[in-house]
Amino acid sequence: MPSRIAQIRLVSSHPEVYEPCDDSFALVDALLADRTNLIDQNPKICMEIGCGSGYVITSLALLLGNEVGGVHYLATDLNPVAARVTRETLEAHGVDAEVICTDIASGLEKRLAGSVDVMVVNPPYVPTPEDEVGWGGIASAWAGGENGRTVIDKILPVADLLLSEKGWLYLVTLTSNNPSEICLMMRKKGYSSRIVVQRSTEEENLHIIKFCRDNDVRAGDKETSSSSIKGVPKILESLVSQLPRSLSLWRHHNDEAGGKV
Repeated sequence: MPSRIAQIRLVSSHPEVYEPCDDSFALVDALLADRTNLIDQNPKICMEIGCGSGYVITSLALLLGNEVGGVHYLATDLNPVAARVTRETLEAHGVDAEVICTDIASGLEKRLAGSVDVMVVNPPYVPTPEDEVGWGGIASAWAGGENGRTVIDKILPVADLLLSEKGWLYLVTLTSNNPSEICLMMRKKGYSSRIVVQRSTEEENLHIIKFCRDNDVRAGDKETSSSSIKGVPKILESLVSQLPRSLSLWRHHNDEAGGKV
């Protein structure tokens, strides 16, 4: 039986491209946990912003597989080397996606407005000095500016523009990003939010949050996630208030010269 997610041994790599790590694995785990709903949603356009190695978009294509036909997959990345590596990863797994080297979705707004049914984003979320944002190369994969929110706050309105009426956004956030505030911002745009996966490591506390337009939230939704957030996200606020706020990940990346997509 074919694997439902990308195999690490087949994921292409390059020193200037962030390799799959805890955040990548958590995002793919969230997609796996929500697989039944994704299949039921019958998406026609799936998109990843910041594809890096291609591990996530390849996994999404594999987990939907033949159960959802006629899906067009797109992936974007600011780093041209990442775009090439993603193509190699897709090819190694026998799946196809349109890979575009661009900043977030620049140049694609008119083409994709209101048409993306599933969007996945593992953004640069590490708190860093603002002048480190957008340096290029592997640094662009993880440098998130103040509170790790500079790039996230640029992505959210683009997601709102591109998502279809039934569109879903899966977003990786770090505790330092103040995810409850992100949920409030998206609530004002008409989205409810749900934590699909939460994961703690020695260095970071991750939340994979799923955003849905309110008219797509149905009673009887077969979610396997831990909590649903509608209106003011009090559940998430309570959760976040109990978790330590730490910038150790940024220090670790500086020490190890690592990266993040």
